[in-house]
Amino acid sequence: MAIDYAEQPIVSKPAVIEEQLFCSLSGKPISADTAYWAPPFVTASQLVRAIVDGMLHSPGTLSSVLFDEQPNVPYDPALREQLAARRSAEQLKLLVGLLAVIALIAVPIVLLAMR
Repeated sequence: MAIDYAEQPIVSKPAVIEEQLFCSLSGKPISADTAYWAPPFVTASQLVRAIVDGMLHSPGTLSSVLFDEQPNVPYDPALREQLAARRSAEQLKLLVGLLAVIALIAVPIVLLAMR
């Protein structure tokens, strides 16, 4: 005994939603087809704050906060060079901070060892 269905199977198509995008750096509206997509801009202070908060409140999730890939956000293509310069400046700040922390730890150890 077979059952015949009169209705055709429904094939769902993905819906395309047009929405207004805003540049993550300047806040200006941009179109989706001209947007430059890149990972979000993270300052050195935001990174240090995330690490400290993660260590204090939820150390188990610290690896996912630091190493998971962040979703890309839109930027205005005209601000690409400014974004690169700001990223380089933040990397330099982080490097200088890490070297200062290493110096604060290593100098007393060396001085005690030379005693």
